[in-house]
Amino acid sequence: MINKEPPKIEFPCEYPIKVMGEASALFHQHVLGTMDKYAAGFDRSKVSVRDSKKGRWQSITITITATGSSQLEDIFNELKSNSLVKMVL
Repeated sequence: MINKEPPKIEFPCEYPIKVMGEASALFHQHVLGTMDKYAAGFDRSKVSVRDSKKGRWQSITITITATGSSQLEDIFNELKSNSLVKMVL
């Protein structure tokens, strides 16, 4: 039988977080503000922004140095608490 457990993450590690939502300044501010709160000092050069073909949606990918699973849970929960955010990966 194959073991179906997810791979263990060893912290600290570089961890990409992708956030998708409605393209707006408020969406962008919420994402970056959340990262400032939970991953202070993250490298802003590791932020990638992509717009959808029609420009209504936007994805923001940020790579942070994750320090633990509780940090990631806090980030995901705060990101998802905003109605402009549609998905967090």
